[in-house]
Amino acid sequence: MGRGFKLEDTRNIGIMAHIDAGKTTSTERILFYTGVTYKIGSVDEGTATMDWMEQERERGITITSAATTASWDRFGKKYRVNIIDTPGHVDFTVEVERSLRVLDGAVCVFDSVAGVQPQSETVWRQADKYRVPRICFVNKMDRMGADFDHVIRTIRARLGAHPVPLQFPLGREDNFIGVIDFIEQKVVVWLEETLGAKFEIFEVEKLWDKAFVDSRPDVAAALKGAAIDKKFYDDHRNKVIEYIAEHDDELIDKYLNGETLTIDEMRKSIRKSTLLLKIVPVLAGSAFKNKGIQPLLDAVVDYLPSPIDVPPVEGTNPETDEAELRRASDDQPFSALAFKIMSDPFVGHLTYIRVYSGVLKSGSYVLNSGKGTRERISRLLQMHANKREEIEDVYAGDICACVGLKSVNTGDTLCDEQKPIILESIDFPAPVISVAIEPKTKADQDKLGVAMQRLAQEDPTFRVSTEPDTGQTLISGMGELHLEIIVDRMLREYNVQANVGRPQVAYRETIRKKAVAEGKYIKQTGGKGQYGHCKIELHPIPSSSHESMKEMSTDDLDALAKEVVGGGSAGKWKFDKEHRFLFIDKIVGGSIPREFIAPIEAGIREALDNGILAGFPTVDVAVVLIDGSYHDVDSNEMAFKIAGSMAYKEACARAKAVLLEPIMKVEVVVPEEYMAAVFGDLNARRSAIQGTENRAGSNVIRVEVPLAQMFGYATDLRSRTQGRATFTMHFSHYAELPSALAEEVIKKHRGEK
Repeated sequence: MGRGFKLEDTRNIGIMAHIDAGKTTSTERILFYTGVTYKIGSVDEGTATMDWMEQERERGITITSAATTASWDRFGKKYRVNIIDTPGHVDFTVEVERSLRVLDGAVCVFDSVAGVQPQSETVWRQADKYRVPRICFVNKMDRMGADFDHVIRTIRARLGAHPVPLQFPLGREDNFIGVIDFIEQKVVVWLEETLGAKFEIFEVEKLWDKAFVDSRPDVAAALKGAAIDKKFYDDHRNKVIEYIAEHDDELIDKYLNGETLTIDEMRKSIRKSTLLLKIVPVLAGSAFKNKGIQPLLDAVVDYLPSPIDVPPVEGTNPETDEAELRRASDDQPFSALAFKIMSDPFVGHLTYIRVYSGVLKSGSYVLNSGKGTRERISRLLQMHANKREEIEDVYAGDICACVGLKSVNTGDTLCDEQKPIILESIDFPAPVISVAIEPKTKADQDKLGVAMQRLAQEDPTFRVSTEPDTGQTLISGMGELHLEIIVDRMLREYNVQANVGRPQVAYRETIRKKAVAEGKYIKQTGGKGQYGHCKIELHPIPSSSHESMKEMSTDDLDALAKEVVGGGSAGKWKFDKEHRFLFIDKIVGGSIPREFIAPIEAGIREALDNGILAGFPTVDVAVVLIDGSYHDVDSNEMAFKIAGSMAYKEACARAKAVLLEPIMKVEVVVPEEYMAAVFGDLNARRSAIQGTENRAGSNVIRVEVPLAQMFGYATDLRSRTQGRATFTMHFSHYAELPSALAEEVIKKHRGEK
């Protein structure tokens, strides 16, 4: 079929934000103005194209990321824009994580009244992690209390970013009619708020023309409402140009010499600095009122990267273990990352992939390099939310869905069979909440197993486990809403009737002091015996490292390993991201043969999953294997695996094990008259106040609260404030549970009275 768009004319972007900032509404307008849809969907009416799940339409929120493709004409040139609309609710943050992993750029949407909100911070940090260039869109400029400058200040203060406003809103609240473009020195005014609204563009100098302003009541009201005059405009524009020049070595000399910067020079400079993550362009609008979307699309193609603007993707050759690069080019060997799995009632198993290099044709075979399995691509689909269009081939830089892949999971690499490579996978946060679930009938029992298996394959933050003592099935996720949606999907999609228990906190265990122990597994039965023996040191990982360990580089981890062993050589080490577990091999002189080291580590890893206090997974520990012995005849892998587990459990018993509980960041927006009642309630929930501020007539309380204290908080808050307060909550970190409460949890999980 051939490539429809040049690689340099392709943009792969995500729309991300805090819940209710207007992501999906903005995406719906983008689809309309790019001609993808001819009737716009509404989130409030449950007709949004991108929110296609029944649960999304009922609740008015985005639950799963949805992909689509559009095209945009800029200066007579067509650009392809692949868009992923991501959820804003923290319970579905996995959708943002995996989308940002495969995208080249992002649009971060902010509420003009609230500015940076808790989930805005979370998605911003995720974009930082994957070094994704982004632009900001300050939405809802027509809202009461809209404050463009406040949003800029909060982006700078709370995100540590360098925002550059390329526009300034013309008017605010009811008087918001358009934007002033600082780069082109033009004004864009939308003449009506209906779909396909006409707009006019005129030179900014007209704003200072009294005759023109007097003839236009809308412009006069907007200028007055926003207190904009020529001095205000000149001062702001000069600051913007100075800021752009400051971040560009080529422009700064010209600017300091008093030379005028051309529009093309500024555009080129903004693009370069945006791609280098030095600055973040900021635009304004009101997506619901159909204002600001066209300039936003212009900015996407002007300032966000094409696949060839980002560094070549790096991977590992599974045959040589050496690093390899893949350039974004059709003539490179094929490589792609599977970033999303979905069950479709019509075509079955769908695997979403981002193609980094090469070409993939329908009907061809690929290698799943991580698993070493060969897979056939039976069909390729271009997705438009839940609608699909069959295509013959995909090229470097494309995003599509594949049908026919059997053993592929999220994060797996698909590549050319002759040129294997394993790309960096995707890290997912561990669940923080669990509920017990049991089927209502024997028929439901069989269906439940199938449903949970498929849902767990789709969602890497959804886990299924069995309580060892009671045999209960536990499902775990990122929050109450997450599990509520999972149970609802089981009922609707798989027809599983089930009873669900009360939410339970996903505690963790760790240690507070160093301990030394040995494990000996010796069994003589007359025939061939069993012999395994190892000696280990168990260390707590320094608390300063806990939350950042998943992002640590190899050099950082090597330094941490040296710190654990007290300096000098750290020996050979391995790091488990999920448990934040460091295993250090310091065996010298062959006291344990090399083939028995891995079984010892495996035994310790298994023991990590079931802590010694209450059976919760253990995190933030380092194990140093220092000595051991073996038997020429009786030693085998199983004996050393058991010995490793025994040594670890013995060391844990001496290392002052403690329970950790998940702490949530909570932001409550409450009217002044209810502040005292809300504060009192939060204090009773073991909260730690982080700060308060006044925002658009309401008070914002920021606190950290243990998750265990937050079950049912939505109902309590509504009743205390007559439904006038709102709150948002997302995971922050794990902290030690007070000893009295820890004893209660331990007794409960051990079945003691």
